Amino acid sequence: MLVCPREQLIPMRSSDSSTDISIDPIPVDITATGSDGVTPDDVPDEIESLTLALASESPPTNPLVVLKAARWWYIHGVGGADPVQWAIEWTRHLALDAPSDTEQFDAFLDYLVTVGFSETTYGLR
Repeated sequence: MLVCPREQLIPMRSSDSSTDISIDPIPVDITATGSDGVTPDDVPDEIESLTLALASESPPTNPLVVLKAARWWYIHGVGGADPVQWAIEWTRHLALDAPSDTEQFDAFLDYLVTVGFSETTYGLR
């Protein structure tokens, strides 16, 4: 089990009244939130890697890692984009050990082809 030291979760200065903390450095581009036109160049390397891993034969098995990708796509995509839906579906599969929805997976692969991550869905696998 990975334990994060408490000092990494609390603001360093006692005068800092912020209660917002982050345990990962995924950037949020406020000017590009809710965009219909996400391209591979817009996606940070880590999120691109996680997204492509979700499309692979060996997707991530850590739900927190999968939700990290879902969070980025939710903020920067249209909110209901297929990467978000598939990441949440895959997390459900991991958490419940239930079969995943193959139609959602196919829609996710189609979306990745549409935005330019690959020329074909077979190229993603």
